[in-house]
Amino acid sequence: MPFLSRLFGRPEPSGKVASERIRRVLVQDRASVSPQTMERMRANLTRVLSEFMDVDEQNSVITITDTGGAVSLVATVPIRRMKRGKR
Repeated sequence: MPFLSRLFGRPEPSGKVASERIRRVLVQDRASVSPQTMERMRANLTRVLSEFMDVDEQNSVITITDTGGAVSLVATVPIRRMKRGKR
């Protein structure tokens, strides 16, 4: 469990981290998504979400993953707080 390892201070082995990064790059390459396109998607997603909530744009990340035959877009956008607005 990577989350618990990070929480309790046990770092993941560098080989495992490197392997995961390579896997992500390969999946993005197979999906024909350039780094520029990934950055534009990240910027657009955070812009739209920021209409409804205060988000941490600097730490937002999107990745394309292959989950056993299905390709998924995963967005991690830290939320500071929800914005109150007219309904």
